[in-house]
Parts: sequence; structure tokens; C-alpha cells
Amino acid sequence: MVWFSVRFMRSGVVRAVAVLAFAACAWATVWPEPEPLQKLFVLALMLCVTGVLLCASLRPAFSLLLAGGLFFGLRFISDLKEAYLETALMPADFVYYARSSLLATLRHYPHLYLLGAGVLLLVPLLLVLAWKLDRPLLARRPGRGRTAWRIGGALLCAVAFRACLLPAGPFAALHDRNVWDKLSDDAQLTNFFVNLNDDGVTMPAMSDDATALRQWGATAQAPSATRPPPYPDIVQVLEESTFDPAIFAACDGVPGCRFAMFQPDARTRGTGMLRTHTFGGGTWVSEFAVHTGLPQDIFGPGGMYAPFVLAPHVHDTLPNLLRRLGYLTIAIYPTNGAFLNGRDAYRAYGFDHLYGAGELGLDEWEETDAQMFAAARRAYDKLKKPGQPVFVMILTINQHGPHDDNPMEKLPAPWRGMVQGLSGKGESALDFDTYLWRLHDSDVAMQGLERDFLDRDQPTVLVHFGDHQPSFEGLIRPLERRLPPELRPQRDFLTYYMIKSNFAGPPLPTYPSLDIAFLPTMVLQAAGLPPDPYFSAATALRERCQGRFDDCPDKPLLASYYAWVFGRLHVYE
Repeated sequence: MVWFSVRFMRSGVVRAVAVLAFAACAWATVWPEPEPLQKLFVLALMLCVTGVLLCASLRPAFSLLLAGGLFFGLRFISDLKEAYLETALMPADFVYYARSSLLATLRHYPHLYLLGAGVLLLVPLLLVLAWKLDRPLLARRPGRGRTAWRIGGALLCAVAFRACLLPAGPFAALHDRNVWDKLSDDAQLTNFFVNLNDDGVTMPAMSDDATALRQWGATAQAPSATRPPPYPDIVQVLEESTFDPAIFAACDGVPGCRFAMFQPDARTRGTGMLRTHTFGGGTWVSEFAVHTGLPQDIFGPGGMYAPFVLAPHVHDTLPNLLRRLGYLTIAIYPTNGAFLNGRDAYRAYGFDHLYGAGELGLDEWEETDAQMFAAARRAYDKLKKPGQPVFVMILTINQHGPHDDNPMEKLPAPWRGMVQGLSGKGESALDFDTYLWRLHDSDVAMQGLERDFLDRDQPTVLVHFGDHQPSFEGLIRPLERRLPPELRPQRDFLTYYMIKSNFAGPPLPTYPSLDIAFLPTMVLQAAGLPPDPYFSAATALRERCQGRFDDCPDKPLLASYYAWVFGRLHVYE
């Protein structure tokens, strides 16, 4: 009897300590979420996990400590990644990041080794003590009854956990947000769990191997180069949130809507409408497309997380092909190089060097196009070797939203009220005028980039394109566009592309709109470079589908293409 009382008191003390520890973990984990609904969401998940553990183990102290420790550990890891790598924790990190770059990261932060060793030693010890010192529940209930309670309770808590994660479940409002918010706002654990539903990768429908071979076998013998070595330099610029405003009805007859960067001249080899696969944000998927030749949306919802879940598995890209042809590949980045897994993704894409804002001596997120182009020229001059061609990929951020962060009166005089008739509900003159003002600076900077790289003897191809339209906080959608009927369904996904060279060459083919995933094939063609079998097949698809990709009307042809590049060429594994 004394033994029972001592054990009961010991269990009570252990459980009290476990409750306090759980409360501390819950406070540290739940409270940092910005919104009340987000706090409730994370707390509900904690309680569901606790319930599963309690039903499985029948030990309250052990269950509280393990559940609280798991969520606290998740918050701790998330904060560490945000602090050291400046990017949010993703479910895919536990598959891709841990496998590809965790050890490399830890080498830069040796104190994390000691922290990890302490956690691995201390936490199991505490859990073992909690298990040993805690008295199991239902100890006096018959075996079958206890088993039924355990199984039923665990299943009920697991179902509740799953219900919380359903996009149409009790926390549907947390799922119904754009990808940028899910990757970048301060709701770290909310975003982590919400993204569990979003980062699944599915392969597109494919034909049988025989059909693929019949349709695409001829492309395995890739054509030779149309221009002999030494190959030309290639400078490619992703103009963030940039489109030609001349397509908007409000710009009819407005001189301030006309910019030289969109106008063809004697050096132009190809230009036109570019069909992108994201709107208002998601630059990282446009980067994926122009490097890999694949639109992210063919991979299902997980495609929107391309730098995390797709990049490590792509085995043929434009930068990799250029490297095989002897090119040095350089990326110039306007943010920290690790932002949204950028450094690892660009390594997977095939870049030799990536220079982030800090390495370039720039203020991230605040750079003008002129600053980015000057930084690119410095990197080029530093790394260029005689006889070796260079591929430079430059990302700009001058047009990144918001476009209404300053009042109209603070815009320079020529740009105030430039576009008329946009002051009604659902329309924004301020956004449009701010966009035109910033675009003017980009236009001037692009003329300088052309002088630097095209006004010289070194053969060079210059490419620039818009990665997506800005949203103007959703106010751009109602604005009328001047588009032919066949392009109206794509109205929110049209930007532009421009390809120039300082050497003679045939004009590139034109299409009603060119899918951004085909831009690598156009670059290879403009430079006169030999494609490999993959880009040879991609060029053939571009021609057969008239510039369309996943919206190509010939669905059997598209299915055979996927079977060829994924099943035969193993472009993605």
C-alpha cells in the first residue's frame, strides 16, 4: 500500500512537471504565430498529436513531453533556418534539404554540432525517465477493453489531426492563401503544416514507350551547331513583375506607356508575348522554367515549390548543357543567395557561381536594375577568361510590389496621372503610374546593359523577359487589354520576351505567345549552339505545338513527349 502511494505521488509529480513543460512548449510554439486563427490551428495540432501519443502509450507525462518537444523542436528548427538561411522551413526540407545540404550548412556553424549532440543525448534521457516514472492509465482495466480504448482513441485523434489539415476543413481560411504568403510570412508553423498538402509532386500522364519512341526517336540525333566555336556569351535578364503596358487599353495614345526595351531593332532576333505560369508572384517557378525547359504546373501542386522539391531531381538544364559546351555559368541574385533555397536550387540547375546581394555589396530587395547590371558586369569582368564563353543570369527586383506604397504626389512629375480613367472601384491609377515610373528606370538601365554587352566585338546574345505580371493587390485583373481572341484566356499570364545579338543570324520563329519553358530552346537557337537530345525534343515540341506547352491542343503528342523526356531521357527522377 505504501509502495502504491509512493508510486502514485511520484506519477503526480512527474505529470505536473510534464504539464508545465507542455505549457511552456505550447507558449513558445503557438504564441509566435501572428493571427489568432493560426495560434488555434497550431494548438489544435499539438493537442491531436498529444492525444495520439497518450492513447498509444497510456502515459500522460511521456505523451505531453514528447508532443510538446516535437512541436518545440519544429519551431526551433524553423527559427534556426530562418536565422541562418533566411528562408522558411518546408516539409520537403526533411527529405531534400537534409539529404543535400544539411552537413554542408553545419560545417559553417560548428556550434550547431554541439547543440545537436546535446539534444540527441538529453531528450531521449528525459523521455525514458518520464516513461519509467509515470504510472500508465487504465492499468486495472482488462486487456481487451484497454486495447479498444487505445485503438479507438488514437484513431479519433489521428482523424482530427487530418481534418485540421484538409483545405476544406475547419481551418480552410489558412489554406486559402497565395503561395507567396505560405512561403514568406511570419506564420512559420502554420505555413509548415499547410504546405503538407501542397508540396506533393505528381508526374503528368504519359504514353507508352513505343509511342514515345515513334514520335520523338528522331530527336535523339540532335542537330549540330549552326555557329562554330568560340561560342557567344549569353546574358539573360529576368525582369521581375514586368510586362509591356502597351497591351492595356488605358495606355492607348499615352507616350509614357512606350518603352524602348519592348521595341525590336536591327539587333532583334526574336520578340513577342511570353506565356508564364504564375501571376502576381512566384518568380521562383519562372526561374525553374527558364533553366529546365519545364513548366512547374505539370508536376501538380508541389510544382509551386520548385526550388525545394523539383530542382534537386532535374538532370538536364540549359546551364548544365552550356557547361558541357565549355561555358562558365554565373547567377546574379537580388536577395540573399539562400532565399527560398536559391543557392541549392541554382547549384542543381548547373550554375558555377551565384552572387547574392550581400556578396555584391548591395542592399537586398532595394536594388535598381542599373545596380544589378553594374554588379553583373563586375562579376563578368572578374571571371571572364580568354576563349571561354560566359552565361550570365541576372534577376532584377525593381518592379517587385507593392506599387502603392507611396502616395501619388511623391511620384516624379511626369508620372503623376500618366494613365487616366483608372480611379474607379477595382482599378488603380497609383499602381499603374508607379509601375510606369519604375519601368522607365529599367528601360534606361537596359539601354546601358545593351551598350556594355552588345556594343563590342565579343559575340553576345542578350535576352530579357518578364517573369509574371504584378497583381497591383489584385487590381490589375479587371483592366482591359488589347489582345487577339486566342490570347484572351491567357490574359493574366502574358508578359514579354526580347532576344538580341550583336552578330548576324536568321530571325527566330514567332508564335501568338511563347511558353516560358521554351525560352531555353530559343536562346540556344539564337546563339547557334548544338542542343542535346532533350532540348532537341523540346524544340520539336515547340514547333509542333506552335509555342504552347501544357496547353498544347494535341494531348496525345504531349503525353508521348512526357514519356520520352521522363521515361527515356530521365530528365526528372
